[in-house]
Parts: sequence; structure tokens; C-alpha cells
Amino acid sequence: MLTLSEVVSSITPADRAAMSAAKTHWDAVAHPLSSLGLLEDAVIRIAGMTGSPRVDLGKRAVVVMCADNGVVAEGVTQTGQEVTAIVTENMSTGDTSVCCMARRAGAEVVPVDIGVAVPVRGEKILQRNVRRGTANMTQGPAMTRSEAVRAIEVGIDVVRALKEQGYTLLGTGEMGIGNTTTSSAVVSVLLHKSPSEVTGRGAGLSSEGLRRKVDAIERAVALNRPDSADGVDVLSKVGGLDLCGLAGVFLGGAYFHIPVLVDGFISSAAALAAAAICPAAKDYMLGSHASNEPAGAMVVEALGLTPFLYANMCLGEGTGAAAVMPLLDMGLAVYNEMATFDGINMDAYVPLT
Repeated sequence: MLTLSEVVSSITPADRAAMSAAKTHWDAVAHPLSSLGLLEDAVIRIAGMTGSPRVDLGKRAVVVMCADNGVVAEGVTQTGQEVTAIVTENMSTGDTSVCCMARRAGAEVVPVDIGVAVPVRGEKILQRNVRRGTANMTQGPAMTRSEAVRAIEVGIDVVRALKEQGYTLLGTGEMGIGNTTTSSAVVSVLLHKSPSEVTGRGAGLSSEGLRRKVDAIERAVALNRPDSADGVDVLSKVGGLDLCGLAGVFLGGAYFHIPVLVDGFISSAAALAAAAICPAAKDYMLGSHASNEPAGAMVVEALGLTPFLYANMCLGEGTGAAAVMPLLDMGLAVYNEMATFDGINMDAYVPLT
């Protein structure tokens, strides 16, 4: 298995020459210049990620990191921790929201048990459990630094395996009761925002539940004092195993030159941590949607990404990433199949001055 330090030291910025070649091809396609907006930008960025203007997104997967969070003991969720295991197993049988959407998008769902509190069974579940759920971060660090690194390396290794199987586009997703609390804590630290600014109701908290959630984050940050300059430290102290695994997927995507779609708030919190660990990893991330969580758009903006969708979604699981995949297909259809100005003997558009 690749180590985190090996991966971080080897990640390079996106290939600007490939991006330039993709832009040149777009400008030759018989359509008004830049008229497909973000779809054109995405194809150009993907060319830079893969190092070639010949873009192929034919085989895609949504990697769903599943883990439990000890902070649920603070009353920060509407449902019990047992739901994590139930939904994780349902992902193996195709009976979750992201599974339904991924089928339409032509994507495989890859559930990973990276930290579910109890053993889960299912043919499609990757058994990569680092520990059976994290500790309660209001009482001490959520996990040790070595456990966080191991979980990040699991994410990297999942990308390695998918790369070897020919996957060319990845989406990120998660399942873990309590993970909007850990995500808000991570974002609060990395963006230097108060917990109240970045914390929402998650899966339907009451006003009293929201108050408990903000209070738990405030106490966890004050007690553990995570270092905002050290993404691993932040993840280990106030994050979760699912966030660590997702950070590894983003770093693995950058290392293996595979574009990775950031899902919603939780995935974007992991992406923010990955960028703190290795800033160049941002070159390999694509936005999907702006989560309806209070800090959803805030984190996407901090990553320098522009969402394709503003649909008030906040389901998680990778549903936003799956929803955007058909849009990318449409943009790529024009890029690969549309006639050029030369091909139809038409004068090309010229850029406006």
C-alpha cells in the first residue's frame, strides 16, 4: 500500500498543455465560443487532470466511505448509530438513494466499511475497517494520528484499485450518523469560522438539537486544539474515519490522475482537509452541487470550485456527484462528436475584445 507521504510528495499540478489543447478543440467545435459554460470548463480541467485532451469518462464509480462517530453520544443526531450499519449493508444490495441515482448515471457504487461500529456484511462492501467507530471528540481526540493516516491511506488504496480496473471518473460519498457534526468541526477549524457559522440541522435536527450540536463542536475544538495548518491533525482530533477515507480518495485521485467529484458538505469538508494536506490536490477535484447545509457554498468557494447544481440537496451518500455525471456526459458528447467549423465550411467565432 502506498504511504501518505509518498503520495503527497508525488502529486503534481494539472497539465496546462493538455488544458490548452482541450480549449483549442472547444474553440474549433461549431458552436458559439464558451457557450456551454461550466461543461466546457470541466472538460478542459479533466484534460489537465488526465494529461490528455482526449477525455474519456466511460467507466465511473461513486466511492462511499462508511463510518460511525462517537460524538453521537452528545445527542447531535435525530437517528441512532445503528442506521449507519443498516444503510451500509443496503448499499451492497443497491437499496439506497445513491444506488438508484448511480444506476441512472451508469456508475458503480463502491461502499467501504472504514469505521462502522459493528461488522457489516455484503458482497459489494470493501472490508477496510480501521477501528469500530471513533471516540467521542468532546472527551478527547476522535482517533489517533496513526489511525487517521491509515484511514487516509485506505482511501488512496481504493483509488489505486479502481484505477487498475479502468475507472476514469470517481464520485465521493459517505454514510455515517453524526458526520455533519464532525464535518462542521473540521470546516470550522480549517476556515477559521465559529461553529455556529458552519453548522446546520443535518438530517432534521430540532432547534434544541442544533444547540447541542454547536455546543459539542465548540467543546471538542476547545479541548483538542486542532492545528489548522495540519489537515491530518484536524481530521484525527475532530474528524471521522469517513472523512479521512474521503480525503484519501481526493489525494489518490490527484496521484493517479483521475478526476474526483466532490459531493456535498461532508465530502467537501474532506476535500478541504485533503487540500490542507496537499494544496495541489485541488487541481483534481470537480464540484457537483452546493449543499443546502449553511457552509455548503462556503466550502466549495474555499476550494475554488463552482457547483453545477443549486438544487437544495443535503442527502449525502454521493447523490450530488451521481446527479452531475450525466451533465458531464452531455458536455463530453458535444466535445467529442460535434462537427468543427472547418468541417462544415463555416467561419469560426472570434473572441470578443
